[in-house]
Amino acid sequence: MEVSNVNNVKVYNLSSSKSLPEWLSDRKKRKLLQKDSELRRRIELIQDFKMPSVSNCIKVSNDGQYVMATGLYKPRVRCYDVNQLALKFERCFDAEVLKFELLSDDYTKIAFLQEDRYLEFHSQEGRYFRLRVPRFARDLAYNKENCDLYCVGDSSSIYRLNLEEGKFMEPYSTDSSSLNVCACNEFHNLLVSGSVDGCVEAWDPRTDKQVAKIDCAANCVMVDTVNEGVPAITSLTFRDALHMAVGTSTGIIMLHDIRSSKPYLVKDHLYGLPIKDIEFIKGSDLVASMDSKIVKIWSRNSGDPYTSIQTQSDLNDLCVIPDSGMFFLANESPQIMTFYIPSIGTAPKWCSFLEHLVEEMEESNENNIYDDYKFVTTQELESLGLTHLMGTNLLRAHMHGFFMDIRLYHKAKAASDPFAFEEYKKKKIKQKMEEERGDRVKIKSKLPKVNRELAKKLIEAEDEKPKKGRDKEESLLKDDRFKAMFENPDFQVDEETEEYKLLHPTISKLTKKQKLKQKRQEEIDAANIDVADLFEEVKLGKTNFSESSEDEDENSSSEEEDSKAVSQPSTAKMYKLKEGKTVKDLGSKKTNSKSKRESKMSLQDRLLASESSGAKSNAKSVHGNCVITFKPKEERKEERSEQLKSHLRERKEVARSAKTIQRKLKF
Repeated sequence: MEVSNVNNVKVYNLSSSKSLPEWLSDRKKRKLLQKDSELRRRIELIQDFKMPSVSNCIKVSNDGQYVMATGLYKPRVRCYDVNQLALKFERCFDAEVLKFELLSDDYTKIAFLQEDRYLEFHSQEGRYFRLRVPRFARDLAYNKENCDLYCVGDSSSIYRLNLEEGKFMEPYSTDSSSLNVCACNEFHNLLVSGSVDGCVEAWDPRTDKQVAKIDCAANCVMVDTVNEGVPAITSLTFRDALHMAVGTSTGIIMLHDIRSSKPYLVKDHLYGLPIKDIEFIKGSDLVASMDSKIVKIWSRNSGDPYTSIQTQSDLNDLCVIPDSGMFFLANESPQIMTFYIPSIGTAPKWCSFLEHLVEEMEESNENNIYDDYKFVTTQELESLGLTHLMGTNLLRAHMHGFFMDIRLYHKAKAASDPFAFEEYKKKKIKQKMEEERGDRVKIKSKLPKVNRELAKKLIEAEDEKPKKGRDKEESLLKDDRFKAMFENPDFQVDEETEEYKLLHPTISKLTKKQKLKQKRQEEIDAANIDVADLFEEVKLGKTNFSESSEDEDENSSSEEEDSKAVSQPSTAKMYKLKEGKTVKDLGSKKTNSKSKRESKMSLQDRLLASESSGAKSNAKSVHGNCVITFKPKEERKEERSEQLKSHLRERKEVARSAKTIQRKLKF
């Protein structure tokens, strides 16, 4: 599949891939497919969508289910079923087909105009009838209302063959020497014919009389084409009941309103070649016109070009798939060309997969013309010292910066910052070492390195959910689609920016409250730590007092006896002030806020608070410090539960049953 970008409109050529030779055996074809990757990746929209040498005409049936194409050599017609994307049947002729007309909505009734003056009719089974036309014909048109088949050619008459009666009717006589094309309007059945003299004549089938005549040659004669003679009419097409397009042999296209004799738009193809076909694209204001070299798509209102399709071989016929952006082109090569323009319309329903292929191609990272260039802004140019290159061929202006050659960029970067490579090298070494350290045993944290606050909120939200719903829904932190959001530093959310605060005013207020709360807690913890830092533990039995050890030896036995007599816990500890600390430091601002509140309370309030907290008794240990014992609240709960149980037992003993009353009741 080839992609061209003409006038910023992407055109996909679906028939540009290689084709396998027909004379190869199936075994050799399989081997060739295994070797050639381009053949394996080719897109064959419709199987065998080609002719032996040349394709002449191509049309789509009215129901959109079949594609009919004629070509050489030998002269033949091929019918393709779009639902199966394959060839349905093929029939051969004795002479080349110039034009053909579909008489029904499908392929069951077709009329073929051959170059040997014969009209050949085909039905579903095959050839039905064959008759001779009085003069050599060039074009066909069919009127569905009265079943008349019109033939124009090398004469001034328009021959009418009535298919209902099976005979020729009286022909229409024109003022021209010969006719090239004819067309019948499907809305009001007006018949128009184009002559070699540059005139367009209109006939009313109801009265069999000429109703109008327009001299188009006078409206399309240019200064460059005066010496070429009078241009002939080579193409006629209706858009609706009022608008008509006329193509000439000099490459001029005129858009007419049938109520006026002058065209409201004249378009020059600029190739000087005869216009072979004109198609109005339904659902848009675009017109597709074709000569032997190019297909141009332009606006019917202004004539501005939209895009174009150009091929290597000469073109013969154009077919636009209704309500889509797909085109078929019959040409002077075996392959019938297929083009797709997504901006004009969607793909037909029988090849909807084409849209997915196009989307994949757009998403893939393909090489473009700027692969060897580096995009730099004006600030980067100033840092590199290359502002003097602005306006030269070395810089290509694009958007808010410039494109410059990647080699020049590297040289300028190395000159402006010679130690950049060393920094890059150190960065890579550090990154490699961190990756190796990652294999060691470490404590895994639930929070990632990037966007920790967001991850914390997500984890809290998951914990609040019920366990049943938690199993079904996958965590956002474990989802591979959002993996980079918690690993790549480029995705870090900066909550300090003004944009974030404006977008999330409530969150910013909550974060402020949380920060204040956290700051207060840190101050309290620091105060507790500072008070604890004023003291150091004195290990019992290992003091460094200056008293003599003799007194201790004498009293050691008595102290042991006293300690055994007093049943106090052996976990009592002694503390002393550290060196350089004074008692005044205990009353500093860094002390615990709780002690401040207690100091302001009266003695009575402090006693009540100690009783409510569960204090039972105070006692002195053998070492001289006070020890406080507590009665846990669990014991109170146990006592309360025992009281409730005894109360329930008493009520059961006193209560009287009502079973005896129910037995005595009679209904």
